[in-house]
Amino acid sequence: MRQILVIGSGKSTSYLIKYLLDHAATESLLITIADIHIENAERLINNHLNGNTIQLDIFNDASRYEIIKASDIVISMLPAHLHINIAKDCLKLNKNLVTASYVSPEMQALNEEVKAKGLIFMNEIGVDPGLDHMSAMKVLDDIREKGGEILSFESSTGGLIAPESDNNLWHYKFTWNPRNVVLAGQGGTAKYLKEGSYKYLPYNQLFKRAETLNIENHGRFEVYANRDSLKYQAAYKLENAKTLYRGTMRRAGFCQAWDVFVSLGMTDDSFTMDDSEHLSHRNFLNAFLPYHPSDSVESKLQKLLKIEYTDLIWKKLEALDLFNNNKYTKLEKATPAQILQNILMDSWSLSEQDKDMVVMYHKFGYKLSGKKHETTSTMVTIGTDSTYTAMAKTVGLPVAIATISILNKKITQPGVHIPITKEIYLPILTELETYGIIFNEKNRI
Repeated sequence: MRQILVIGSGKSTSYLIKYLLDHAATESLLITIADIHIENAERLINNHLNGNTIQLDIFNDASRYEIIKASDIVISMLPAHLHINIAKDCLKLNKNLVTASYVSPEMQALNEEVKAKGLIFMNEIGVDPGLDHMSAMKVLDDIREKGGEILSFESSTGGLIAPESDNNLWHYKFTWNPRNVVLAGQGGTAKYLKEGSYKYLPYNQLFKRAETLNIENHGRFEVYANRDSLKYQAAYKLENAKTLYRGTMRRAGFCQAWDVFVSLGMTDDSFTMDDSEHLSHRNFLNAFLPYHPSDSVESKLQKLLKIEYTDLIWKKLEALDLFNNNKYTKLEKATPAQILQNILMDSWSLSEQDKDMVVMYHKFGYKLSGKKHETTSTMVTIGTDSTYTAMAKTVGLPVAIATISILNKKITQPGVHIPITKEIYLPILTELETYGIIFNEKNRI
């Protein structure tokens, strides 16, 4: 039996585990899920003969090393900053590694050692990053093979709530790690290229500068710039493109309301608040407002935001119970971001039967045979329920398929990789279509 170790069993692992268990007999697999909390892992394994769980504290170096040693390949579904110790263990123990996270500088620094040992460390093989790379490279390579010259590339992805489960004023619920949602955009200044000009968006401007996007048959969205779009200029071979932009989608109206939290400082994760466990929601909000001997919290916020009680933004804030003086997060030594996340989870957590939605949209501008063309590629996937979500599907299935491909030596090039070569992306995209993850392309001149 070939042993696959999955470290972490969070929101994005349901389809990953299901795929591996469904293929366990034919592929001779034994799947072990390791986590500090194994309740969800046990639920996903569901007493399957080819699956088991083990409790693991990833900060226990000896335990982590031994469990990796017993595996044939490792999938890390941990938060991105925790991959590096897993990667170093895999390097020492000659184990291949798969993650869905962005390649960190520390991970990239291992590339020469990974290649020297003939290992494969496949990263950015989830949805965004992951499906975005694979689906974009498919179209880009097709255009180039026809002799086309790429002029522009724009790509946006959103993890959203499906229309049938959209029942709050924000038109949003948590479909993946809530902490990542609250901290979104704080990884450094967003950079992109627009009509030949370099553009830079610091965090305090990010949500103020969201752009409108209309997708045929799916409605109106808004998009804010996602990290450093320019880091993919060489990987995508877009050095001559005049526009290169990667963004994150939300439903229209979200970004302006979210910017309230950003501008007040409520998404800050760099300090802890004094006596945080005794802060009511109202007092938490008031902590970021100016002092006034008589003005209410509502009055101070209204003056600061220059909005009326009847404005939709105000109604969105009220819907989160932010003004309630009798609700407490009860978090000790908590950062503002942690407290805000706790408040949002009351309103934005998926109910058991809620369905989520992942939307991905690419737009390619290019010149072919002397004429300018535009191709769009759109993918929309709807989840089944709060466990088997569209987010888990679009993250977990690419991870699972890549893992089996590495085990079966269909992916063989050693090194620290992302899925941008045809040998990697084409078989994965083809198989994903059988699971309903389909990109619809339209061309116009």
